Amino acid sequence: MRASFGRLALCAAAAGLLAWSALGPSRAAEEPVVIPPTQLDAKEAGGIQTAVFAGGCFWGVQGVFQHTAGVVNALSGYAGGSKASASYPLVSTGTTGHAEAVEVKYDPKRISYGKLLQIYFSVAHDPTQLDRQGPDTGPQYRSAIFTTSEEQKRIADAYIAQLDAAKVFGAPIVTKVGPLKGFYAAEAYHQDYLTLHPTQPYIAYNDLPKIEALKKLFPTEYLDKPTLVSSVKATN
Repeated sequence: MRASFGRLALCAAAAGLLAWSALGPSRAAEEPVVIPPTQLDAKEAGGIQTAVFAGGCFWGVQGVFQHTAGVVNALSGYAGGSKASASYPLVSTGTTGHAEAVEVKYDPKRISYGKLLQIYFSVAHDPTQLDRQGPDTGPQYRSAIFTTSEEQKRIADAYIAQLDAAKVFGAPIVTKVGPLKGFYAAEAYHQDYLTLHPTQPYIAYNDLPKIEALKKLFPTEYLDKPTLVSSVKATN
């Protein structure tokens, strides 16, 4: 998948570069889809809230939410497995139960859980791909929502049913919804990756178009300057 990690990584990056050269950087591996907002949304709560989303490689998902207004931090990591197996080499085997995921800390007075879901399904990934996303294959790249409350689960389940009924995608949504049992931050070199490596072929072809789609489809939620993990740590 990634140009720095093994033969499979190099092949994926090379394939991405070839496709990017032929098609231009404005075309992504997973095209954005215009979808309606949630009919059901969370009640406004006080304090910073947490949402956890998995949708393929966490580089792009993190990048999307770092460019989203109301998000105070978006951290790449692993969810679905144990703490002992929460490392990139192990998760990459696809045998740990983990998915590459992003923990989104957000201010519900500035953005709702329902709006985060709309962005997640619309531009962050393709929710109809089973155990894969673009060039990446395996259960670690699955589409999944890890909920932190019964309210989140109810809203996510209702939204999936709403979108499937509206047939806004060309295939049924395969996103799994279940309670978050643990989130484990990924290694430091994975954090802020999209911003730090914008010319890396994988990023240029698969992920930068997601940022452009966010800007186009969600102009009031779009932040030109991303909220980076490094900057959040520096202010704490």
